[in-house]
Amino acid sequence: MKNILLLNKIAKIGTDRLDPTVYRYGTDVENPEGIMVRSAKMHDMTFGPELLAIARAGAGVNNIPIDKCTKEGIVVFNTPGANANGVKELTLCALFLAARRVVDGIIWARSLAGTADVAKQVEAGKSQFAGTELQGKTLGVIGLGAIGGMVANVAVHLGMNVIGCDPFLSVESAWNLNHHVKKAASYEEVYANADYITLHVPATDKTKGMINASTIAEMRDGVKIINLARAELVNAADLRAAMASGKVSAYVTDFPTEETVDIPGALVIPHLGASTEESEDHCAVMAADELDDYLRYGNIRNSVNYPNISMPASGAVRICVMHANVPAVLTHLAGAFSEKRINIENMLSKSRGEYAYAMIDVNSAVDDEILRAINAIEGVLRVRVINF
Repeated sequence: MKNILLLNKIAKIGTDRLDPTVYRYGTDVENPEGIMVRSAKMHDMTFGPELLAIARAGAGVNNIPIDKCTKEGIVVFNTPGANANGVKELTLCALFLAARRVVDGIIWARSLAGTADVAKQVEAGKSQFAGTELQGKTLGVIGLGAIGGMVANVAVHLGMNVIGCDPFLSVESAWNLNHHVKKAASYEEVYANADYITLHVPATDKTKGMINASTIAEMRDGVKIINLARAELVNAADLRAAMASGKVSAYVTDFPTEETVDIPGALVIPHLGASTEESEDHCAVMAADELDDYLRYGNIRNSVNYPNISMPASGAVRICVMHANVPAVLTHLAGAFSEKRINIENMLSKSRGEYAYAMIDVNSAVDDEILRAINAIEGVLRVRVINF
């Protein structure tokens, strides 16, 4: 049996995909080969030698020590696109909330409870909550992946002018974009032209604090900013100053922090972007399938630290080798099998940055001697044998 540790509540529709004759899963299993996680912080965790993979039921992996996992040969998966529709819909809600002072109006209307002539008071006081319409305004989309691309397409149908920028736009994402979405050459072009800016990029060393005093100065006066991506993308102190001056007229975020919850005029949502039944189900299913495919067959799909690679079984045994992406490793691997007079039925290798992964199918038994020979190859990090 293979042990799967659940660090958070994972939707049953996902765990049901784990064959009970193969897997034992729960919140208290020991020595796990796999971990399924949503938001639990893992940076201070100690990983046992049995751990092969971590599947994050969601897109962001800030709660997982990626570098540590990579060096220890632990594959980290995420579930890109599984919660995209839920976040897209909340982004649209955020756009409307930024344009119309609906929240303030609701709070004010409730304050009239117990007073006389409520309808008359409403008609007299509603003008203080007047807003603007989205039609005809320009929406700038930073990041045109699964979520940003859908937001851009819907905004076109709302009658908005849409300009987007994504230096890492994939061919598939580009094909899915409405032809009315204008592709900007730089973030600066978006800042200069947008009435609304919505962020859909991960928090990396290059994107953290990308919305700051300097970039805000490049934006239109009264710009409205939507951040349902990551809190770290926005410098909270600079945002507070920009909202106080009126340079930024609205800020809607899904990531409350000590620095943003009390900014006057900011709308702070309690991280509800993917909090729909459908999103949680989709993420759980994708995470379970990724984990199962890797633990049972060695295939990697949607990894954030190792190359995506998949190969149909063509032998009785599969040897999976994680190694540094350096010259001659594959040559030495082939040589190790040749010396043992073991014929390789199929072999596939891919790299990702400084690391690589190879799958080798054979029809002969693999003994400890050849495994020792493979582990002795310079650059090899981890070796695993799968019997089909």
